Amino acid sequence: MSKKILALLLGLTLCLSLAACGGDTADTAETTGDSAESGDTAETTTTLTVAASPTPHAVILEACVPLLAEQGIELVINQYDDYVVPNTAVEDGDEDANYFQHLPYLEEFNETRGTHLVDVAGVHIEPMGIYAGRVESLEDLPDGAVIGVPNDPTNEGRALLLLEAQGLITLDDSSNLSATPSNIVDNPKGLKFEEIEAQTLPSSRPDLDLAVINSNYALGAGLNPTTDALAIESSDSPYVNVLVVKEGNENNEAIQALVEALHSDTIRDFINEEFDGAVVPAF
Repeated sequence: MSKKILALLLGLTLCLSLAACGGDTADTAETTGDSAESGDTAETTTTLTVAASPTPHAVILEACVPLLAEQGIELVINQYDDYVVPNTAVEDGDEDANYFQHLPYLEEFNETRGTHLVDVAGVHIEPMGIYAGRVESLEDLPDGAVIGVPNDPTNEGRALLLLEAQGLITLDDSSNLSATPSNIVDNPKGLKFEEIEAQTLPSSRPDLDLAVINSNYALGAGLNPTTDALAIESSDSPYVNVLVVKEGNENNEAIQALVEALHSDTIRDFINEEFDGAVVPAF
């Protein structure tokens, strides 16, 4: 009889234990359910990736980060040191947009490479400048001097037009943005031209008499176009730097939000204060 009572007591204890465990499991499930429900109502963040030259483009984009964050857009800036990969990355869908180039370069790139890239906003102008190498002034430039110019078609033409504006050469067509040394019809000093990768021109100056350098690479090398250049493009330069996307993505909401940020008074003031005339807003 005592054995039956003992078995009954053990059975009752086991039932109570199982009931207690079942209560704990229900509480945990309810908590997990609350967490999941909370996650469903959390704000979603849109990520926008933009390829850019380190300066001034990436610097300007950094100033846009808090403006976009207010709209739930995370702006991710990926820096590149060349003029090709940022375009192929957008064409291939690896980047949402890029910001590093002027319109003539974009048009030439599309034509020669068969890409489908379009500009969605003009942002700024970087006046190209002539910088000293072995020669400290344009007046001291000797006959047969060697001048370094960018080796990509549009920037080389731009450099030659700047040299023409200083009276150093004459081109057969001063409206030809893709001029090369073969278009020079008058070269009284017998100047020689070294066609060099744009990004390496600053470091090549010790081997050149003069170098014509894009402002983004000049700034990256610690040169101030407004104080260090021997001559600089006028403010009516047609080489406006643009925000670029692949055709069909022009009306993407995040892209349009970035356009609005880049064209804001906040960014205009930032460009003027940060670069002190070396970069000029174009809006």
